[in-house]
Formats: sequence, structure tokens, C-alpha cells
Amino acid sequence: MTILNSLCRINNLFKPLKLSENVFLVARRSLASTGTYDYDLAVIGGGSGGLACAKEAVNLGAKVTVLDYVTPSPQGTKWGLGGTCVNVGCIPKKLMHQAALLGESIHEAVAYGWEVPSLDAIKINWPALTEAVQNHIKSVNWVTRVDLREKKIDYVNGLGEFKDAHTLIATLKNGSKKEITAKNIVIAVGGRPHYPDIPGAVEYCISSDDIFSLGHPPGKTLVVGAGYIGLECAGFLNSLGYPATVLVRSVPLRGFDQQMAQAVTSEMEQKGVVFHNKCVPLSVEKLETGQLKARWQNTETQERGEDVFDTVLMATGRYALTKTLNLEAAGVTCVSNSGKIIAETEQTNVSNIYAVGDVLEGKPELTPVAIHAGRLLARRMFAGATQPMDYDNVATTVFTPLEYGCVGLSEETALARHGADKVEVYHAFYKPTEFFIPQRNIRNCYLKAVALREAPQRILGLHFVGPVAGEVIQGFAAAVKCGITMEQLMNTVGIHPTVAEEFTRLNITKRSGKDPNPASCCS
Repeated sequence: MTILNSLCRINNLFKPLKLSENVFLVARRSLASTGTYDYDLAVIGGGSGGLACAKEAVNLGAKVTVLDYVTPSPQGTKWGLGGTCVNVGCIPKKLMHQAALLGESIHEAVAYGWEVPSLDAIKINWPALTEAVQNHIKSVNWVTRVDLREKKIDYVNGLGEFKDAHTLIATLKNGSKKEITAKNIVIAVGGRPHYPDIPGAVEYCISSDDIFSLGHPPGKTLVVGAGYIGLECAGFLNSLGYPATVLVRSVPLRGFDQQMAQAVTSEMEQKGVVFHNKCVPLSVEKLETGQLKARWQNTETQERGEDVFDTVLMATGRYALTKTLNLEAAGVTCVSNSGKIIAETEQTNVSNIYAVGDVLEGKPELTPVAIHAGRLLARRMFAGATQPMDYDNVATTVFTPLEYGCVGLSEETALARHGADKVEVYHAFYKPTEFFIPQRNIRNCYLKAVALREAPQRILGLHFVGPVAGEVIQGFAAAVKCGITMEQLMNTVGIHPTVAEEFTRLNITKRSGKDPNPASCCS
């Protein structure tokens, strides 16, 4: 008995030591229960960044609530929990893009020997497509709700605004108010499409908020704007059989490498998309037929144009949803003219208020960026971590008919930053093997590496236009993050025959003036 009692006493001595490993978590859980605040963390916005931050905080022992409310678009479109990416962004966009690629593949299959009857009769069933896309989105909405419940994160379906630096007021769907206090608050409200101030824009036009659930086939469509959203929408609509026209105000894909942007738009033009360059919209008028007459003007020649469309889609940028937050009441003053929050380390000028995702000024508006930044922020708040978010060398892909993937600096930025004498650009056209038999256009299949000229030539940026660009650039993004050099890239053995291997075959510089077209695929 004495030995047994001794063992029990020894065991009891070790229990506090075992608990001490989690003493930080216990302390965090006890904060809200002291009555000082309802929560350790309140997140305004149920998108990718906000949810990632909330989940990580809960894993670290914090008591968390998430406020999320979707104000209907001007055309009345609304959606569930999950933010832009899940509902009206990356996910439905990629599904529509895939639908377009499948349609093209059916026609190409004939060249490979597949017997496809009545090729002329092949067409997309728009209601079936949108139903399939929306069913997937709703399933993600449901899984997200369940995930919050299982993690014991309180979800408030209400529009949040500040009362003070630690107090939020949520306006619920029925108009009632709910007051919430939190020690820390994260702003993750993202943004919504901007409408130009012209007659008929708000009344008659749709945006990316509406296109993925549009209740009728879009028909002949005018896309106003040539950023990545505008080009992606114009690309899949045209490939689905709905003629698309694009108004380009300045340059396509502003902020991206312009040589690659021209390759993207050249491919789209060859597929039938019409571009009106240096043009801005003037008005949109609804006709008795229900169609829309759009007018525009060339900003250089002042020449005016007009045409009749079934749908006009505005893709003229996005604005941050900060105006409804009553930031002044919380003392948050670090807001740019665009309404975005200036916060280099996600912390605003108020010590307990942070921001992540698309609402941040000067940061990449990308879902994985918001997710990673949200998780790191939660660890700094609740686990004593110090690692900041690194916004450099973030890879991305534009899902146009011929995709464009990139990581690092554009050629223009590299030249401006380092000077032409210190930059070397390797480039090549290439021929995807799968393009040969159906005789697909290969003129715009192109890639380049932007590197420092001095050995070992550290790579500053990689750019690729071609099939599955997103899959190609993802792996190279890790290499660029690790400081890969041209020497290392050239000594990497490629996987043959793939399009990704073309990076390992780069050996011709622009400076040399040599022909960047390949002689053959296997030598």
C-alpha cells in the first residue's frame, strides 16, 4: 500500500507538469469566461482569410466568433458562408473554365479517332451547368457551417460594425441588433465588384457576383474590363458558345507581365473574342426586346462605338467593404483612398484590431494568401509566434482559355528595379505534344525566366502561357521561393513529354537575338 500510495503521489506531482504544456491554452480559454470580453477573437467576414484565422485561433485555445453577412448584388444575387472564393470566385470560375475545356476536347477527340456524332449539334446546357456549379457551392457552404459548429466557433449571420475598439454590433436578417465584445478583432470583409458611374450600369448590368448563377443563358456578352476576372469570364463564355466582346480601358492584365498578357489576349482573339482597346463605357440602355445597347468611346481617337448585347458584365475592379464597418468608432484611421486598410503586418493603428485578405492595401488579392496570412496572424496572437506573412514571390494563374501562370517579378518590374544591364531574360516558344494531332494553335505557347545577369543568375520571375499553367507554376513557385538559379534550372532533368519540362530546356536569351522557336521536341 505504501508503494502504491507513493506511486499515486508521484503521479499527482506530474499532473501539473503535464498540464503546464497547455497552460497557455487554458489561459486563453479563461479570458472570455472572466467576463471582460465575450470572446478572445471576433472575425468580421466569413471568407477564406477570416475562416482560416478563426479556425487556427480555436486550435490554439481561443474562444472565437465569426460574423458574416452577404448584401445582395444590384441584381439580387446572394450566397452562403464561405466568401468570394467559394461562392462567386475561384471555385465556380474554375468549374466554368473546365466546362469550356471539356467542350473543346469533344471536338478535338475526333482528330484522335473518337467517333462523335453530330458535332454541329454539340452545345452547352446553361441551366444544367449552373445547377451543377451551384450544387457544389451549396455543399461547400454546408460543410463550412458544420465545420464551424464542430470547432465550437460561434457563427453570427449578421452585418457587423464597430461600436468601439472591442465592441461589435451585428445587424441580423430580421433587423434586430446583437452586441458582441472581443479582446481581438480581425477585419476580413474582402470586397465586391465596382460599377462605373454611367447610365444603366447598376440597373441592367451583372458582375462576377451574378454570372455563375445566372438564371438564363448569357447569350452575346459584353465584358467591361480586361483584368483577370474580365478575361477569365470572357474566355469561358466564348468557349461555351456565347460570343464575347471585351472593352479594354488601358492594358489587359494590368500589373502582370505585358508580353505574357499579349499572348493571352492574342489566343483569345484567335478563338473569336473581340477586343476594343483604349475604350471606356458611356452608357447601357435596355431595349424593348430586353437586349442591352451599350455605347463606348475610344480614349485616344475619341471615336464612339455601340452594339447590342444580351448581357453586359462589369469587371472594372473591386472595392473594399470597409465603409459599413464604422471604423471611426474603433479609432481605425489607416484607410487608403480606395477604402482598403493599410497594415503592413496585418495590424492596424489600433493594437487589437487586425485585417487579412483582399481588404488589405497593396497585397495580392488571392485566396491562398488570405488563408496563410490568417493562420500566421492567429499564431502570433495566441501562440506567441513571430513569423510574419511573406507577400513576395506569390504564384498565381489566370484561367483564360490558354492559361497564364507566373511567380515573381514581371520583366518590366525586374528591368525597372535592377536595370537592363543586370537582368537576363531566357525565353522559348514550345509545342505541346497533345496539340499536334488536332492541329491546335501553338503560336501563343510561350514561357520565360527573368533572372539576374550575374552568375549564378538567381531567378526573379517565371512566366508560362499554356495548358495547365496553374499545375506547372505551383511546383516552380517553391523553387523560386528557395532562390533557384538558372544554373540549377538548366541542370534539372525534365519529365518528357510534358509542358512543364520546357522550363528546364530554356537556354536562349533575348539579348542573344537567337530564334526561340524549338527545332524538335526530342533533342
